[in-house]
Amino acid sequence: MDYYRGKKVLVPGGAGFIGSHLVPRLLENGARVTVLDNFHTGCRSNLSQVSGHPDLVLIEHDIVQPFAIDADIIFNLACPASPVHYQHDPIKTLKTSVIGINNLLAQCHLTGARLVHASTSEVYGDPLQHPQTESYWGNVNPIGIRACYDEGKRAAETLAMDFHRMHGVDVRLPRIFNTYGPRMAHNDGRVVSNFMCQALAGDDITIYGDGSATRSFCFVSDMVTALLQLGLVDLAAGAVVNLGNPDEYSILELAEKIIAISNSSSKIIYKPLPQDDPTRRKPDISKAKALLGWTPVIDLDDGLQKTMKYFASESAVARVI
Repeated sequence: MDYYRGKKVLVPGGAGFIGSHLVPRLLENGARVTVLDNFHTGCRSNLSQVSGHPDLVLIEHDIVQPFAIDADIIFNLACPASPVHYQHDPIKTLKTSVIGINNLLAQCHLTGARLVHASTSEVYGDPLQHPQTESYWGNVNPIGIRACYDEGKRAAETLAMDFHRMHGVDVRLPRIFNTYGPRMAHNDGRVVSNFMCQALAGDDITIYGDGSATRSFCFVSDMVTALLQLGLVDLAAGAVVNLGNPDEYSILELAEKIIAISNSSSKIIYKPLPQDDPTRRKPDISKAKALLGWTPVIDLDDGLQKTMKYFASESAVARVI
């Protein structure tokens, strides 16, 4: 990771879940890091472990609004990424994806900065191809309740590739699949955090649908390693790359694992599946293996144990307070 030593790195959304794991790794590798965050879903406490670091600057700012910050490389993680948060203000979500990346791309065009823009497996919608490869165009409802995020990310990819083709801007587009780990927000509505909070409280575990829907879960440290690799490999300019763990589990299997590791008395209950919720999700990561030399190393059981320790300690603190 010597590439990052001395580099000026801008991380919009750096106080969010993935960003709060990426920023310390960048600092460890000698980067000078500026975090932009409007704290809509991120929080300052996520970066408490690097608070006061001489090479870290934290600025409260919304990337929908213009700004100018000198950087060699930008990791754009600025967008709500869970249905609860991105559906809370869908217009704001869409603007963050589209206007936000337009501001970043315009800056890259002027300065020559490299942009790693966090896209998502949601660009595939409820996929008709399984597993999903980067060449698959997706099956997205453009007027559904998830479209603010799905179509916002698709439009952001379009803008990025048009700046790349027209102006030679160095863009890299990781399509991030389900990622989990410490510092997930308790109230973000994602399946791992939902199940863990319910299990620790002894509440019923709520499965939406019949439990047969599948996801592929990548531990956050593996995801950060992949993002760092994507940022430094020269041949990745203009590349779209799936990043995720290809091990596929049903939602019911996940619930059973979380009940077991938490020794919870929770029962499983079922509720209707939300509109446009994907039924299957599994990345083909052949391109990531070939281009980045990357494969995830943390299996689900190990990752869930690490994540449960975090949620258990956070819950204990909350109960004391």
